[in-house]
Amino acid sequence: MHKATQPSPGSRLQRGRTAPPPQGLSAAEAAHRLACEGPNMLPGSAPKSITAIVREVVTEPMFLMLLAAGGIYLALGDPAEALFLLGFVFVVIGMTATQERKTQRALESLRDLSAPRALVIRDGQEQRIAGRDVVRGDVLVLHEGDRIAADAWLLEGRLEVDESLLTGESAPVAKSPDNAAHEAAMVAARSATRPAQGEAATAGAGTVHEVASVGALFASTLVIRGIGLAEVSATAAHTAVGRIGADLAATEETPSALQQASRKLVRRLGVGALLLAGVQVVLGWWWDGRPLLESLLAGIALAMAILPQEIPVILTIFLALGAWRISKQKVLTRRASAVEALGAITVLAVDKTGTLTVNRMELAELIASDAHFIPDQATELPEDFHLLAEFAMLATPGDPFDPMEKAIQRFGHQWLAGTEHVHDGREPEFEYALSGEILAMTRVFASSEPAQHLLATKGAPEAVADLCHLDAARQGAIRQQVEAMAERGLRVLGVARGRWSGAPAAPGFDPPWPQSQHDFDFEFLGLIALADPPRPEVPAALAECRRAGVRVVMMTGDHPATARAIAQQVGLSERPDIVTGAELEALDDAALRQRLQHVDLCARLKPHHKLRLVQLLRASGEVVAMTGDGVNDAPALKAADVGIAMGERGTDVAREAAALVLLDDSFARIVAAIRQGRRIDDNIRKATRFVFAVHVPIIALALVPTLLHWPVLLLPVHIVLLELLIDPACSIVFEAEPEADGLMERPPRPVADSPFAAAPLLQSVLQGLGMAAVLLAGQAWLVAQGWSAAQGRCVVFSTLILGVMLLIWANRDLSRPIWHGVTDRNPWLWRMAAAMVLLLAAILGLPWLRQVMGLALPGAGGLAAGAGLLAACVVWLELVRLVGGNKQRTFAGA
Repeated sequence: MHKATQPSPGSRLQRGRTAPPPQGLSAAEAAHRLACEGPNMLPGSAPKSITAIVREVVTEPMFLMLLAAGGIYLALGDPAEALFLLGFVFVVIGMTATQERKTQRALESLRDLSAPRALVIRDGQEQRIAGRDVVRGDVLVLHEGDRIAADAWLLEGRLEVDESLLTGESAPVAKSPDNAAHEAAMVAARSATRPAQGEAATAGAGTVHEVASVGALFASTLVIRGIGLAEVSATAAHTAVGRIGADLAATEETPSALQQASRKLVRRLGVGALLLAGVQVVLGWWWDGRPLLESLLAGIALAMAILPQEIPVILTIFLALGAWRISKQKVLTRRASAVEALGAITVLAVDKTGTLTVNRMELAELIASDAHFIPDQATELPEDFHLLAEFAMLATPGDPFDPMEKAIQRFGHQWLAGTEHVHDGREPEFEYALSGEILAMTRVFASSEPAQHLLATKGAPEAVADLCHLDAARQGAIRQQVEAMAERGLRVLGVARGRWSGAPAAPGFDPPWPQSQHDFDFEFLGLIALADPPRPEVPAALAECRRAGVRVVMMTGDHPATARAIAQQVGLSERPDIVTGAELEALDDAALRQRLQHVDLCARLKPHHKLRLVQLLRASGEVVAMTGDGVNDAPALKAADVGIAMGERGTDVAREAAALVLLDDSFARIVAAIRQGRRIDDNIRKATRFVFAVHVPIIALALVPTLLHWPVLLLPVHIVLLELLIDPACSIVFEAEPEADGLMERPPRPVADSPFAAAPLLQSVLQGLGMAAVLLAGQAWLVAQGWSAAQGRCVVFSTLILGVMLLIWANRDLSRPIWHGVTDRNPWLWRMAAAMVLLLAAILGLPWLRQVMGLALPGAGGLAAGAGLLAACVVWLELVRLVGGNKQRTFAGA
């Protein structure tokens, strides 16, 4: 649903306009054009087709080994075994397609959330819509920091646009309305886009921007400065950037560091599997005297047992679904690497306005000379404050976007209603914008006297006082008033008025305006203080950060006293020290790094200060997350380990530079994302532990019988059946694991702590070795008791299948015994157990299936032997947990 805003469309741009404001397209016309001309999307990558999935499966090493094993069974004259084994190819394809589609749905949901947004005028109302829904003829409302959604022509306003994406030139290009070129181009656009499909549309669209014009705007370029209205002339593949990139597929996200590490590990294990399989074949044929084809089957079984093909599946699915789960917390993940880093964040650098506060300013106090006015304590505005409120309104645009300016206009219309001090519709002749040199803005209005101009100024109190050329005593008094209000968390602005007798302008030309605001004479009228109350959820979220070992640092451009007041209100820090931008510039990196160890509040910062702070914190070994919303925040957001952009008030540039986007700008969402990140990290580690633990007994049962001259215990068909259990256990059961108790009451994991390191996997290997020893000892005892090879294989294989469930329970939580996990709230746990029981029942209950797998029913004695082996496995897993679990528990969340 599109949300309409109330101010009249583009009223800020209507200086001197005699025609009515643009109404834009109607909703019906926009829907018709969207249906006829298609969505405003560039050609990109489509979801994988079934053919592509099948092609990927048949090139996997596991599939190739299945084909080889099936061919050998045919050569041995066992068509039933061959057909049964090759039939699993279709099962593997089905499982892969299901997993792929599950991941694809999660990614599509994220793409829908991350699609660019556009502010358009439809039916006379401003509406924020998805960029894909923009159509030809839409009127775009463009602000600083916006990414232009489609090719368009500027109707009103003045813009500076970064077109380096198209031209390679880094300097911004000035844009202004060009009515003649606009009319000619729109005629060409209408004729070019009438055919919805085919070459005619594409060829015709090339004429839209044949002639360079200062009024032409291009899709995907960036508004650096200014505000404007523009009419869309081309969308999707008809845009300039669309024609350039029509034959390019959308850029795919590069694998994360964890994914790269896992692929390297799987490649190495794959090489090891082939070498060991070769040794197995030679030993079975030459040393054990088996036929060559039978030895080849044993070698293939060993290679399949060693290859942990589940690891890439785990990471792909966990990170994609993890990002989707985080989006349910109203946090959009733009890069998978952010999901990995969330669990390791040690410092959270946050802006004050809009993150810790609600970003909804209200005038809280006015000071004119020594008189004070507090709205909450009065019913009408005294005459002494009328001039101050009037010029504060004149110094503010009539339909502002800034929250402070909105508060000023609301205050004036409420308290000055019905007086001569309200000047709605009065537009300035000239403006001096806020700049880094002068933190104040001045609007120049015509007056009733010839060659006379009225000046209205507002800005930082010290800057406005300087423009008024006040003496030291008066400036000192103002400074004391400002500090007193700032200590209460108020944002203070100074207001001044002036008159200027300008030189007469030549006919048709503007007067020669002075170069600087310092060239005018101003009268200081007073101070206005605005309050931005803290968000109600912030204190609890900050307390949760502290318990989780995440340090929160405020980085704001506000006055130090304001920063300190808000920090005290929300409980951000008990340390009173503050470092300011001026102090920061006076310190070298070593001294500033030392200072940051004792300071949690940074005030009066400029964007390059934030970038330097983020870089120093990272250089000190911290994992830094940072929030930002403006164009100038983009470098710091990109430099942070996890950049977090504001979704509501943030610019497109900030969102593109960030790894996460808060869809509702709430600080509590950041903490929720950290919680989810830790949960995802925990579950990846649980699944990884399980994979390595379960492969060890499979490898041992495939390799040891050859070394001991025993009959073969595990054949390729057995391992394929086990994979049907192991794959969903990884990708479904462990992914759905709920968060561990005390998840946010432990320190962040070390950034270098990999789930594939030797130390975390040692306990998994010990689990698997113990189970392998139990199963091999059971097989030796059964052989010694005179059981047939088929009966012994049946007992050992059945115990191994149930042992897979034991390993799932054992690796879910290293802090508790296996049986405590039976009643846990994972919805897939008992479904997995039921699937194992059904599979085992089918294997033992269907004679043809028993024959294919080389099994024979062992009777009641076999049941007792299997139960004894299972009990021994439980005892071993508990011993491993008690001896080695404590070290793992700290960071594994188990």
